[in-house]
Amino acid sequence: MREKLRENLDRVIWNIESARVEVSEHHIVKLVAVGKYSSEESIRLLYELGQRAFGENQVQQLATRVNNLSNLPIEWHMLGTLQTNKINKLIELRPYLLQSLSSLKLAEALNSRLEKKEVTMNALLQINSANEETKSGVRVDEAIDIYQEIRERYTHIKLKGVMSIGALSSDNKIVQKSFETTYNIYDKLKRDGAEICSMGMSGDYELAIKCGSNLVRIGSKIFK
Repeated sequence: MREKLRENLDRVIWNIESARVEVSEHHIVKLVAVGKYSSEESIRLLYELGQRAFGENQVQQLATRVNNLSNLPIEWHMLGTLQTNKINKLIELRPYLLQSLSSLKLAEALNSRLEKKEVTMNALLQINSANEETKSGVRVDEAIDIYQEIRERYTHIKLKGVMSIGALSSDNKIVQKSFETTYNIYDKLKRDGAEICSMGMSGDYELAIKCGSNLVRIGSKIFK
């Protein structure tokens, strides 16, 4: 298993490097390994191979992993939809980054609980860049205003940038357009402190990097 994981990780890193150099030699891309396809043994092995950032899509799964791998100083990311009844649990887990802050309503609920506990949380605003009904996230035309409102009103949330999922399409041009849309919003939000543009998963991460992503979330290409 170790050799298979090493081979998969090396291939992904090579592809990330090739794509980022096309943008610029100075363009740095972070890899978050998405553990939903994996065992805790696989995560331990990947950690030994040098991978440090891992993400989960569900709070309960994240809680199990954080608890069982507590001896490793892993950088944990919460990636999936956050339900309001799971907010307190997520705060207890103290993830490095919540990537899926998907609405003003969720920001208000999260900030309220953070304020009561006198803590802060790093987050990314999720943008529904392809305007797909099946996906969470704020609308493209509202994204900048909502980002700025969260920064001003909900001070226990520390916004670090944006996240989106590429368009669900077999047409690369449509996927590319969705990434470019998110990147353009991110570019405008840099003046408001945005540092992270999280785009790209196992099927489209190279394209996402070429469109400006500086954080990719990869599961099956590493763990399968």
